[in-house]
Amino acid sequence: MNTKKVFFAFFTLVLMFAVMLPVARADAWDQATELTFSQPVEIPGQILPAGSYWFVLLNDSGIRDIVQVFNADRNKLYATLITTPSSRMDPADDTVISFAERPSGQPEAIMTWFYPGMLTGHKFRYSGQEDRELASDTKDVVTASPSGSIFDQAPASGN
Repeated sequence: MNTKKVFFAFFTLVLMFAVMLPVARADAWDQATELTFSQPVEIPGQILPAGSYWFVLLNDSGIRDIVQVFNADRNKLYATLITTPSSRMDPADDTVISFAERPSGQPEAIMTWFYPGMLTGHKFRYSGQEDRELASDTKDVVTASPSGSIFDQAPASGN
């Protein structure tokens, strides 16, 4: 009788752990990252004014290439963007964003976004003509601190 109680208690603990495990990894799953831009930036289809935004993967286990962009409070959706996978050789401890440098007076366009520790990131897909123009523009790479994942500096060339 006592063995049954111990077995039941052990089984209950294992079941509780299994239920809690996905919750502990939720941030890495949706790659939720808050970014604060000190100047306007372009994403496919629109320009985001300077401010804070959340970049989050769509909560779909089968599709890992749809990025949603929300306001700082995550109560307004600005865009749902289809991306293509982009790879890098070494993972970074910080969020990494690459920009295409634009002509004077135009905001820099976000080209890729890598979540900390990931070798595969998200390449933003622009319309045909704009994609060809951006592909030839100089790229700036900027990292954001992992504590709060905030980017609040202008992109620096050559990083």
